[in-house]
Amino acid sequence: MKFIDMLLFGIYPYVASAIFFLGCLLRYEREQYTWRAQSSQILDKTNFRLASILFHVGIIMIFAGHFAGLVVPYEVWEFFGINLATKQLIALGVGGLFGVICFIGLTLLVYRRLFNPRVRASSSLMDSMILLVIYLQLILGIMTIFVSTGHMDGYVMKGLMNWSRYLLTFRPGEAIEFIDGLHWIYKAHVFWGITLFVLFPFSRLVHIWSVPVGYFGRNYQVVRRRFGSK
Repeated sequence: MKFIDMLLFGIYPYVASAIFFLGCLLRYEREQYTWRAQSSQILDKTNFRLASILFHVGIIMIFAGHFAGLVVPYEVWEFFGINLATKQLIALGVGGLFGVICFIGLTLLVYRRLFNPRVRASSSLMDSMILLVIYLQLILGIMTIFVSTGHMDGYVMKGLMNWSRYLLTFRPGEAIEFIDGLHWIYKAHVFWGITLFVLFPFSRLVHIWSVPVGYFGRNYQVVRRRFGSK
């Protein structure tokens, strides 16, 4: 079992990271024409705006929560007087809320992608696959909430934080010690989360890199009527 844990949670994260960064770089260099969101809104607008807003708000907040929970050192939380139990309670409440919001939006998007004839005809295999993998990952994440209510001391969450910390400091042998013995639902959630990084460069998700941050600071665009036009 330790060999499998080492393979999936000690080595696989580094392989996924290499594919993620190198894949995105090569795609940007060689296939910039495909570097876009490829929105299908023009094909069918039914419930699209609502679904898209719910999905994006939910997924952005979930990502921010995972970053805060796994990457931000526990000492930072302690500095603000937040203990493990309180941190877990915050994670369950906020994660549960935005998980449900994201689930509603993503369910609408998955249904639209698979059962709308026009949208399905314009979709690639990767378009459908990445959506379904995100959907699976979201469902697994929601399931972890119910498992977590059985141990509100926060030590499982701290174990995952330590796993992340040791990986980021290139100590995979020590990192997997914190994965050993965890409920399978946590392991499945972590595995598919890592797998998303593998699929990322080959999907439309690459458009995330192109967040138009500079848009908010751009100069005003001056538009004038053509001479003689009404």
